[in-house]
Amino acid sequence: MHGLEQSPAELVNSAGQSDILLVCEHASHFIPENFNNLGLTKAECLSHIGWDIGAADMAKALSKQLDASLILQRYSRLLYDCNRPPSELSAIPPLSEVTAIPGNSELTAEQRDYRVQQIYQPFHREIEAQINAREESGRKTILVTIHSFTPTYKGQLRTVELGVICDLDNVFAKRFYDQAQALSHYDIRMNEPYGPSDPVLHMVTRHGRNNQIDNVMLEVRNDLIEQADGQLEWAQLIGKVLNQVNA
Repeated sequence: MHGLEQSPAELVNSAGQSDILLVCEHASHFIPENFNNLGLTKAECLSHIGWDIGAADMAKALSKQLDASLILQRYSRLLYDCNRPPSELSAIPPLSEVTAIPGNSELTAEQRDYRVQQIYQPFHREIEAQINAREESGRKTILVTIHSFTPTYKGQLRTVELGVICDLDNVFAKRFYDQAQALSHYDIRMNEPYGPSDPVLHMVTRHGRNNQIDNVMLEVRNDLIEQADGQLEWAQLIGKVLNQVNA
C-alpha cells in the first residue's frame, strides 16, 4: 500500500441536469498517513497552502442550487496540484508561498510519477469521461472551476473579492464577468489575483478544447467563504450569474 489507492475524483450529483459541470481541484486537505503530512505541521496542512479553504462547500451549495454535477479532488494540492500538468515543477511544489514542503523535495522520478499516475491522470480521466458522456447524449457542457485564494499573499493584501480567470479570447468568461459586475456590489476583476501567465489555466485549457466548450475559472477570496453563510451567499450570486449568461 502506497497511500493513494483511493480514487482522487468524487462525483457529486451525478444525475444533475444543468449544462454546468463544476470542478473543484483543490477541494481537500487530505494527506494519507504514510506521507507524514509531507513534513508539515497540521496547521500548515489546514492553511491555504494545503487546499482552497471554503471552495468545496461553496461548490456543493452551487451544485445543489443549479442541479449541476460536481467533481471534487480528494487529496491535498500539496501531494499533487491537479491544475498543473506533470511538466510543471509546481505540480508537486517543493515550496508553497513561503513554506518549504520537505516531503516534496528531492523526489525520485518514480515517486513523482506515482503521484501523477494515482492523482493527476485518474482525476482528469473522470472529467473527460463526464464531458464525453454528455456529448454522446447530445448535452451541452459549460465547465466551471471553483477556487479560493488567500487575502494576504507574501505580505501583500488582496482586496479583490472574486476573480474571473480566463485566456484573452474566452467570450463566455467575459460575459460572466460583465454580468457579475452588473448584478453585485463586490470587487470583481478579470484575471486577478491570477491570470494566464501564472500559469493557472491548465484545467480549463485541457478540457475546454480551445474554448469549443464554454469555460471559466472562478476565484473567491477565502475569508468570504470560510463559513456556511458566506458559502451560500456566493453560491447564490455565482449561480444567478451563470443562469443569466447561459439563458
